[in-house]
Amino acid sequence: MNFLNFIDFKITDVLDIIFVAVLLYYIYKLVRGSVAINIFIGIVIVWAFWKLTELLDMQMISSMVGAFMQVGLIALIIVFQQEIRKFLLMIGSTNFANKRNFVKHFKFLKQEGISTETDVDAIIKACEKMASTKTGAILVIERSNSLDFIKSSGDRMNIEINQPILESIFYKNSTLHDGAAVIVGNYIVATRVILPVSNERNIPLRFGLRHRAAVGISEKTDALSIVVSEETGLISYIKNGEFVLYDSITQLTNMLKQDLVQ
Repeated sequence: MNFLNFIDFKITDVLDIIFVAVLLYYIYKLVRGSVAINIFIGIVIVWAFWKLTELLDMQMISSMVGAFMQVGLIALIIVFQQEIRKFLLMIGSTNFANKRNFVKHFKFLKQEGISTETDVDAIIKACEKMASTKTGAILVIERSNSLDFIKSSGDRMNIEINQPILESIFYKNSTLHDGAAVIVGNYIVATRVILPVSNERNIPLRFGLRHRAAVGISEKTDALSIVVSEETGLISYIKNGEFVLYDSITQLTNMLKQDLVQ
């Protein structure tokens, strides 16, 4: 009997399990590091409890939890609206079908090859130097979600990252200083890029359009943003639409390196 049940386990069942696992993996990536991760875990626990009550034929509690799950669908769409936008943006990326970009999304399948590790130390040192002279700057670092939809708004580049290059881009008399610089791997791929501005009301009024733009792109994608304030010279680190606090430049460097590995 067990052997016959094993025979009934078709290839489509294997594909079904794989697709669900991949879907859950990407959902986890989208909500990781944000408040939504706790909501996601809570949903998984409630769903598992619902299925357990169905399995044990506990009809009353099963129907109650089932009704809660169905009615709560609309609420979940509202709660996860930013994460849903990120997911759809990733799926709808014009380069998603491109082999190189497709493999990049599945980082666990990526083979060892030419290193494209971002030179975080050069970025932070350049930001420190610009902060000391109150030179405004905004850097956007691509992770899993493609940023092609914003690169086209600026000037395409292909410059390997180093401290002098970053400082020269945002030098006040440079023709490239206005807008954001986009970094992919260890290369600056675009400058003078126009970013979507966040409408979040909780952003303190002391932050201007540069910071709102950094928050906006991190709301719509999983990109990381670094902003150097032209008014105060402070360096802000923004991820998942939120300002990430740090105690020292060393801590900021370590956080950025860790977030780029994930």
